[in-house]
Amino acid sequence: MNSNRLTLFDSPLFLGFDQFEKTIDRMRKTGAEGYPPYNIERIGENVLRITLAVAGFSMDELDVEAEHNQLTIRGKQVDEPERVYLHRGIAARQFQRSFVLADGVEVKGAALDNGLLHIDLVQIEPERTARKIEIKGTSANGKAIDVNSEREK
Repeated sequence: MNSNRLTLFDSPLFLGFDQFEKTIDRMRKTGAEGYPPYNIERIGENVLRITLAVAGFSMDELDVEAEHNQLTIRGKQVDEPERVYLHRGIAARQFQRSFVLADGVEVKGAALDNGLLHIDLVQIEPERTARKIEIKGTSANGKAIDVNSEREK
């Protein structure tokens, strides 16, 4: 966490939420993107679909990548130098649009159909478990838990 700025996660009650704060920062940075336009819809109980309007892009000019709970879609068109335009209202352009995915959301696939790129996502319900934590006495060195030996387990 950045020590010179206060956030909700600076509370001592929030342990291990550093990654969550980084995710919010990423969302804030990517929220201002305007192109290409997109829809997000629920198409099943645990299934979402992101649809981007990518008219003019071929499959070879599009890239979809999921890494560390972030879905990134890139498009890159190249100018064709042999074309001579009398008027050019449709520019060859590049874009990058990112979506932050919650834990348990997986990308199932992508399809290009009539200028629309559909990306299907599935929300997987996490297994809910509870466990009892054994309480130990302190060791001879005065430490209740040997952190190094606990990490090796």
